[in-house]
Amino acid sequence: MSLPLENSARTNDGSLAEGVDIAIDSALSDKRLVGAVVLIARDGELVYRRAAGLADRENSVAMREDAIFRLASVTKPIVTITAMRLVEQGRIGLEDPITKWLPDFRPRLPDGGEAVIRIRHLLSHTSGLGYAFSGNENDPYNRAGVSDGLDQPGLPLAENLRRLGSAPLRFAPGEGWEYSLAMDVLGGVIEKETGGSLGGAVAELVMKPLGLSDTAFSVRDRNRLAAAYINGASEPQRMGDEALAPILDGTIRFAPDRIFDPSSYQSGGAGMAGTASDILAILETVRRGGSPLLSAETVKTMMADQAGGHMHAQQAGFGFGYGWSVVIDPVAAQVPFSIGTIKWGGVYGHSWFVDPEKRLTVVALTNTTLEGMWGQFTINLRDAIYAAI
Repeated sequence: MSLPLENSARTNDGSLAEGVDIAIDSALSDKRLVGAVVLIARDGELVYRRAAGLADRENSVAMREDAIFRLASVTKPIVTITAMRLVEQGRIGLEDPITKWLPDFRPRLPDGGEAVIRIRHLLSHTSGLGYAFSGNENDPYNRAGVSDGLDQPGLPLAENLRRLGSAPLRFAPGEGWEYSLAMDVLGGVIEKETGGSLGGAVAELVMKPLGLSDTAFSVRDRNRLAAAYINGASEPQRMGDEALAPILDGTIRFAPDRIFDPSSYQSGGAGMAGTASDILAILETVRRGGSPLLSAETVKTMMADQAGGHMHAQQAGFGFGYGWSVVIDPVAAQVPFSIGTIKWGGVYGHSWFVDPEKRLTVVALTNTTLEGMWGQFTINLRDAIYAAI
């Protein structure tokens, strides 16, 4: 189901290619990125494709179009689609309390009271859960040793859920929005419902129907895995066994080799690795209405704001659907996207968006944290694309 890169022209639009090339080349020459794969589809046709820079700078390995990247939060839409397939099959209900599958996971409200977290709260990040990286070292998550799904190789899911459940919720479910470990919890629900691993469910419900095989909770071909880099003062620095990245008011902890440890829990929010072409195929399936994975009605629900306006209050012009943010007011958001555009990224250095009105899908996977997720490169890339169309 993936678009045939090897048979596709690099571009059908010279102005688009010129602008996107400039955005990529400037990020590389300025040493803000080490390497990237950028794919742009319009009306289902691949109109731009490029692998640029280096997959492994220290060993002079060029980036290739079939490079495998640690996906971080690009995992989230894939696991969301997996969950929504189970919803359509009647196996999971959006209003179901998660204790139906995880009876011991009962984090309390800040005042100690009981709370009911429902499946829809997990999908929309309105559950009251958070991430450890968003708090300081004295935050309950960090005191409990909670993993954000990017660190602590070998940690079992049951133990991370125990730690997460011991910390208080940050707000009552449905009463706010906060980016969170909700998808890791949802991964636990999926495992309980299917009786297997999260990776097995993703493969069966998403990857196999689309004919994709490079994207999983393990790395199929280590020779194609891009090295991981992190923003540095003069140029990106290669990550070691562990790395720290200041972000907002906190710090994200990375363990790049976590993906190689089969005893690491399969993080529904951050644990997959995969290729740009696989991600493009999945997002194009959504843009076209969901078939053969989901019904058009389900996709419509997923692409509408399901966060009750709570994300808009934090980030003007945006809502959050199931699996991604949704542009609800481009003027307030100060973005060129059309209303209804869905987008997100991944902290290892990725960004993507789908603009249904423009029939446009863009995937930009890089090997550089944080530039490739929300740095100047992402702005220059976006602006070059919209200037051309």
